[in-house]
Amino acid sequence: MRRKLVVANRKMNGSLSSNKAFLEGLLAGTRDHNNADYVVCVPHPYLFQAEAILKDSPIAWGGQNMSRYESGAYTGSVSPGMLKEFGCEYVIIGHSERRQRGFDTDLSTGERFEVAAKAGLKPIFCMGETLEEYEDGLTDVVTIRQLNAVIREIGVQGLADGVLAYEPVWAIGTGKAATPEHAQNILGFLRGHIELLDAKVAQNIRILYGGSVKADNAAKLFSMPDIDGALVGGASLNTDEFVAICQAASQAPS
Repeated sequence: MRRKLVVANRKMNGSLSSNKAFLEGLLAGTRDHNNADYVVCVPHPYLFQAEAILKDSPIAWGGQNMSRYESGAYTGSVSPGMLKEFGCEYVIIGHSERRQRGFDTDLSTGERFEVAAKAGLKPIFCMGETLEEYEDGLTDVVTIRQLNAVIREIGVQGLADGVLAYEPVWAIGTGKAATPEHAQNILGFLRGHIELLDAKVAQNIRILYGGSVKADNAAKLFSMPDIDGALVGGASLNTDEFVAICQAASQAPS
């Protein structure tokens, strides 16, 4: 049985005061909703604050990116060991906002998935097609290409160390969420691809949907058999909205 997982990707947002209000509100709002798992990925300077507020709670925290190197002359980068020192359990790998700006490639994301897993972090690996690729009917081709880049690095069994997230680029921050049926079709397709290689990994791996997930569409998304949760961007900046998404996940059928 796969527990639902809801991840807040707060991107380059927040302050000490607004983070405190969000994290404390999340703790209060999910206290009686224990049938799902929750993660908050804050900007790296605020990891100390997430650790201070969330430690000894069921809510995990993580980084939004990491280097594949443990140390060295890589100005501005953050190593997996640094994330671990702040108690991180998760790290986002290959988000489309980084792919589009040329910071991430299929090769680099595959390498960093492996490095993160070896460091004891759970990589949240992002895949998704652009609007042009979607309109050209290339969704399957693009997502499988991105997924296979990881499989080539670590083998299909290595996927079990992380989480997958399908985020159609055309739905991120646009308000144009994929329909639950479309999201289910893609996530089911991805799970089916993994099943051809290892049925046990396919059965157990959690695959999330991301892209304009909100309180008013979360329950329907979570009712789909292959949608195991959500990677939430914009809605994670509103405490009440994000808590409602978490509550929907906790109440969703397993």
